Amino acid sequence: MTLDISDPTFVPRMAARDEWLAQVQEEIIDPDREIVDPHHHLWDRSGILYEMEHLWADTGSGHNIVETMFIECRAYYTPDPDEPMRPVEETRRITEMAMAGRDFKDRSQLTGIIAHADLTHPDLDAVLDAHKTAGQGLFKGIRHAGARDPEPEVLAIPGRGTEGQYTEPAFRKGVARLGELGLTYDTWQYHHQLPAFTDMARAVPGTTLVLDHFSTPLGIGRFKNKRAEIFAQWKDDIAALADCPNVMVKLGGMAMVDNGWSWHERDLPPNSDEFVDVMAPWYHHTIACFGPERCMFESNFPVDRISISYPVLWNGLKKIAADYEEAAQVMMFAETARRVYSL
Repeated sequence: MTLDISDPTFVPRMAARDEWLAQVQEEIIDPDREIVDPHHHLWDRSGILYEMEHLWADTGSGHNIVETMFIECRAYYTPDPDEPMRPVEETRRITEMAMAGRDFKDRSQLTGIIAHADLTHPDLDAVLDAHKTAGQGLFKGIRHAGARDPEPEVLAIPGRGTEGQYTEPAFRKGVARLGELGLTYDTWQYHHQLPAFTDMARAVPGTTLVLDHFSTPLGIGRFKNKRAEIFAQWKDDIAALADCPNVMVKLGGMAMVDNGWSWHERDLPPNSDEFVDVMAPWYHHTIACFGPERCMFESNFPVDRISISYPVLWNGLKKIAADYEEAAQVMMFAETARRVYSL
């Protein structure tokens, strides 16, 4: 099933995969285990919806997902591109959805929002205050992602990071300000940006930083067929980052098109054993470096939904987690996210 990644509706259409994903069905492993999914998106774009009812269809597909967190995705901004407050509308809309969901006690509850703000803006505090008001207790931090690659034209989801973002004094000041206010900083970036991110992490020790998606090891474009080489360097870079005690990591988001596994092009989606076969080394190395108390499993849905179903994904994560003691599993499936984001 080949998809055209140059199509501007590509990202929204990731949600429309039901028939393809339904071809692989599995018995749910450890169905009572409590899970907090700390990374998903919601949107209404190009006539395609992935909002609470669609999220609930995934979170209610067998695993015990009790809480979730929304991560900014530019889905509900106000129109003016020059208005620093425009991301606040996304926080307001998501908060409305979350509050309406409180009436459904048997469904997962959205208990945290990571919003967007331009951390270099001179009126940053005003933007953060507006997010806090709009979030009604759900606003937990900011993602001003640093993802940037010199060949964006080959990527399905090219990052919007700017050149030298992590070294820019105004940006570092903004990240530091988040820590002063008790807010977290999330980022999404590519594997080759790990050294720059590590350098920034050392410069802002008072802010909790959360690295999304293993730093997105790329597997297309100039990185195609270089998996072993990338993995070797990535291991060293992840180990160096782990020396920064203020950095936490989300374990997931590795089924995107840009990771290069090409599952989305197959006649059948992967099962959980296939997922574990290729993903386990990345997970185990990160857990060994950071420890379970700094790791949290994530879904990155509906983006990763282009390649794998929600129940199969969490089955795979449970198979990977089976190598660890119960206390470690409790942290990675729920308690690390609750502690880091004060859920």
